[in-house]
Amino acid sequence: MYTNFFVKKMEREEGTQFLLWVKVAEQRMKMYDNEQLTDVFETIKKNNKMDVIITKTDGSIYLWDGLDTTKTLYPDNKEKEYDSLYFARQLHKMKKQHLPAKMKGINDEELIAYYKDSSILTQLRFFPYIQLGVIGLFLVTAYVGFSAARRAEQDQVWVGMAKETAHQLGTPISSLMAWVELIKTRFDAEQDPLVAEMENDIQRLEIITDRFSKIGSTPILEDHVVYVVINNFVDYFKVRASEKINFVITGDKQVRAMLSIPLFDWVIENLLKNAVNAIDNDGTITIDIVENLAKEEVFIDVSDTGRGIPRSKFDTVFQPGYTTRKRGWGLGLSLTKRIVENYHKGHIFVKESELGKGTTFRIVLKSSITYEPTTNTGVPNVV
Repeated sequence: MYTNFFVKKMEREEGTQFLLWVKVAEQRMKMYDNEQLTDVFETIKKNNKMDVIITKTDGSIYLWDGLDTTKTLYPDNKEKEYDSLYFARQLHKMKKQHLPAKMKGINDEELIAYYKDSSILTQLRFFPYIQLGVIGLFLVTAYVGFSAARRAEQDQVWVGMAKETAHQLGTPISSLMAWVELIKTRFDAEQDPLVAEMENDIQRLEIITDRFSKIGSTPILEDHVVYVVINNFVDYFKVRASEKINFVITGDKQVRAMLSIPLFDWVIENLLKNAVNAIDNDGTITIDIVENLAKEEVFIDVSDTGRGIPRSKFDTVFQPGYTTRKRGWGLGLSLTKRIVENYHKGHIFVKESELGKGTTFRIVLKSSITYEPTTNTGVPNVV
């Protein structure tokens, strides 16, 4: 505000200076043979910081002062003709900035004087905006830094809780393993399907413990057949889901990708749980595996015939805390997105959804198979 006040004051002073210049120029034209007045005019002219153009009533250039002499003449012109386009642009600027002043020339010829702001005044006009821009940049930088620090602190808390959870789960899991072995030996239950399922659940708990222990650490990715990994988990999961839900795995059974099985199983588990919860009665969950040879990518589409997701919620579903269930923390899809994007360097999004018909989530991973240029038969060689 103070700078704008200063600019207004300077603008008024330049206007007064311009009128003085016009008066002296007018008197000099009337008394052009007066050496004393000529000296006064030259002194004012030297101290003039503004660009001034005087035109005749028909708009033709009569006199000018302060303009860039390197631009007033046509380049490489031996006749020293004035650049009319340059003067036209300057006049246009002057007319937009200030009202002109009428004056008398030699033999009382009617003339019109124009001027524009000095370069210093022009720079001062933009100075407040530059200041605001710098302050805004500082505030944004400070906000981003503060937010990053808070996120890092929150991540450390979550990592600590996850590792402590894994540590605490270790003792009861070891105890359960011992009890199962005792049941098998005392009651001769080696072939009992219930004992086998108990062992599967204990193994599942071990996997979950392993997942929590890996949070915050860089996972080791290994080359795996995607279909085999997904099929193994679906075999475990569908036994514990409703019999009314049909599980189908389609697509390429040979495509490979770099995976951390404990973490990737977590991704599939979260997607399947969401799909099961979205199906009210009976329905179908389909997992389709497709390889995009052109981009060396693997597409994994998990589709259900459930309630569907509104288009406005396609991005919101991955935010922490978002859930449609009364019981739930809303962390499943958020963790899924983090595992896919941060650990597997992939991408996950809602491919399509229609209310009342179902939803398809797509996972995009880099294929671990590279291809040489095609042979004469047009079939790519797998390395």
